[in-house]
Amino acid sequence: MTVKDAVVLRFKDICKERNIKYNELATRSGVTPSTAYSMMDEKRRDISITTIKKFCDGLDMTLSDFFNADIFNNLEQEID
Repeated sequence: MTVKDAVVLRFKDICKERNIKYNELATRSGVTPSTAYSMMDEKRRDISITTIKKFCDGLDMTLSDFFNADIFNNLEQEID
């Protein structure tokens, strides 16, 4: 699993737990809905830490809280 895949899965899980749609996440985060949906797109490989921070702010959580999840503990090395 790539780090981008892990980030997306983490946001999906949080949104599901909190019953938040991606449009609502975008609104709360001060980004366009297309930014939220673009992040979820498997073909888009890059996501900036700034965007992750905006989504975390919209979810009222710190980056530390976000990345403090088992999904990030055993990621493969990415060499491209």
